[in-house]
Amino acid sequence: MKLNSLTLAALEGWQARLLTEPRTTPRRNAKGPLPPLAVASVNRRLACFKHMMTKALDWDMISKDTLDRLRRVKLPKEENRRMRFLSVEESKALVNAADPHLRPVILFALNTGCRKSEILGLTWDRVDLKHGFIHLDKTKSGEGREVPINATLRKVFQGLIRRVDTPLVFYNPATGKKYHDLKRSFATACRKANIRDFRFHDLRHTFASQLVMAGVDLTTVSRLLGHASLSMTLRYSHLAPDHLKGAVDVLASLHNADNIDRLSQEGGP
Repeated sequence: MKLNSLTLAALEGWQARLLTEPRTTPRRNAKGPLPPLAVASVNRRLACFKHMMTKALDWDMISKDTLDRLRRVKLPKEENRRMRFLSVEESKALVNAADPHLRPVILFALNTGCRKSEILGLTWDRVDLKHGFIHLDKTKSGEGREVPINATLRKVFQGLIRRVDTPLVFYNPATGKKYHDLKRSFATACRKANIRDFRFHDLRHTFASQLVMAGVDLTTVSRLLGHASLSMTLRYSHLAPDHLKGAVDVLASLHNADNIDRLSQEGGP
């Protein structure tokens, strides 16, 4: 469509087709038609489109009235409540069930909470074993962050073969190139470990959940995950009941318990 013929109805029609019609773009090894895009995926496309139209206004290619009209398209609400994580025992079972090339990747994810793209794109120049940190400069939030290296992660690095023909930490041993994905081997490991309904990104949830259940405060977990705001980390707050109880128990030390007992015996002040 020409820019000057764009309408809100046309944009909402495109949005509706993405949400309801099967995808036509073929996927490798796909069996049968693919389902429509998820709400989150459609919203990402709409956000990109709106940014394109904002740039078109900056370049005097459309009018402000056109941009205001297109901006009125409503984004469907995303359901992001899913939060699947593993227990410590399940985590160990998954690591033991993984193939040799996948095992260090899983251990890395469980001990850093990094996203899959951050892991598969990691290069050795970002790993500082001397000072015990990994520097990530390309993150989802757009800001870099420092990831501490614990004892388990240090052993993982020491056990990896560092090749001279690639800067990548994790690479396809057959080609020496970056992994495109690990879905098949990861699904196999989950099946062997008898773990169902679990995705690679859930390793990030496992990292955060196990920290919170161990008593680590949400602010620290938020910084380790690289969240843009603490509100994104609050989804894990329900996993820290003992931590919350300990917070209110502090009040007992602020008040004089003996004095309260005395007032109770005397019938109040």
